[in-house]
Amino acid sequence: MATTATADPRFAAARQVADAVLLEGYVLYPYRASAAKNRLRWQFGVLVPPVWGPAHGEHACQRTEVLMEPKGDATLALELRFLHAQRRTVQRALDGGGFAEVDELHLADRVLVPWDEGTEEHVELTVPVAELTGDGVTVPFTRPARDDIETVVGDDGRTAGRLVRRTEEIEGVLRLRAVELDGAYRVFRLTAVVENTSPWTPGVGAAAGSDAVVAADREAALPRSLVAAHLLLGLDSGSFLSMTDPPEWAREAVAACENLHTWPVLAGEAGRADVVLSSPIILEDHPAIAPESAGAMYDATEIDEILALRTAALTDQEKREARGTDARAAAVIDLADSLPPEVLERLHGAVRSLREVTGPDGPEQITEIPDEEAVFRPDTPWWDPAGADTADPARDRITVDGAPVGPGSRVLLRPGPRRTDAQDLFLHGRAALVEAVLHDVDGGVHLAVTVEDDPGADIRREQGRFLYFQPDEVTLLEDA
Repeated sequence: MATTATADPRFAAARQVADAVLLEGYVLYPYRASAAKNRLRWQFGVLVPPVWGPAHGEHACQRTEVLMEPKGDATLALELRFLHAQRRTVQRALDGGGFAEVDELHLADRVLVPWDEGTEEHVELTVPVAELTGDGVTVPFTRPARDDIETVVGDDGRTAGRLVRRTEEIEGVLRLRAVELDGAYRVFRLTAVVENTSPWTPGVGAAAGSDAVVAADREAALPRSLVAAHLLLGLDSGSFLSMTDPPEWAREAVAACENLHTWPVLAGEAGRADVVLSSPIILEDHPAIAPESAGAMYDATEIDEILALRTAALTDQEKREARGTDARAAAVIDLADSLPPEVLERLHGAVRSLREVTGPDGPEQITEIPDEEAVFRPDTPWWDPAGADTADPARDRITVDGAPVGPGSRVLLRPGPRRTDAQDLFLHGRAALVEAVLHDVDGGVHLAVTVEDDPGADIRREQGRFLYFQPDEVTLLEDA
């Protein structure tokens, strides 16, 4: 029988990363509600009411499928985690009594503004794997609507206003099912479906399909949505198989698994396989928070050092606005203002790939100066500016497939898989204009290009900010 669980200890190591998933993009630098990028909220893992999703490119459910090898009478522990958006409005105290809703309430240390706050919600249960076979287990859940009022007191000790928080009801269901697969090993395919079943429907009254109605209805849908929804799964006996690097015998079964709007990876301590994190963000197996991170910045696609320095450089007025936007934003401001120099220096960078070569204690220290003849000295420096040929990126040309290519040439971009990132792949097959031919000190050649039909090409050209491809990643267009 399924039972409610409480903070499964197996999830402790994975919960740090799960917290980052939960709050990724929650409030973005510069941490103010007035910033344009903070007006479209909840970018990841939003499960909206079913009537809203299909017509607007959003989803009401997510589906996780993983393979597991339970042992004996194994028990599965599950934790569904998500944010429940609550709408906060600001009211000012009137001299004659009562309150009036306002866009801003100025206090000495902050400026309070309307904002959608995220409260953390959990659905936890444990269930024997044997009960997941057949029809499986279905667990409905509800989070009721409520109103909360927080009095705001000014420096003089008098009531300056209040914050009114409205939380809408959420309804959802969690479906679990396990199917044993044919084969030499005792392997089950576990399916976990999380679905928003809220009966809310968009309001009517304005022109259907207008941008204003769509925006207003999404604002109404968000408080009834499961935001940043993700799952933690744990086995008390047995293990899960990696979905990104499975053993050879399981590759076909892994390929047959269907994961919709989520990405399951092995989580927790390295070397263990009893915990899975199913995330709306693509991760690698055993993801971990960098030990150099001093605290949550809610903007993990950026670099902690840059965020900390930029945040510390905000004006006092900007910091007041950030503190009044959200308690988490206020914590970021306080963190950036209090970081000691040694912590900032630690954020400056770490080359983890060298640890495989040097070991945890770093490279062996040189304790004596080598003999003069033992030091390798090439006949010529590895790069000698005085002896090198004068390079002219604006005139240099190279040969690509027997044809000269240089500034002004039109080429077709064909990024190679060896060194390509996601942004380059989006440009595959696009025509581009070569702006310069660049040679690096190691003898490599790079083509600086601007993409045709890019409205920002003139600005990029003026600032010297180009995209770079190697000669074997381009084809000369015939009309060049």
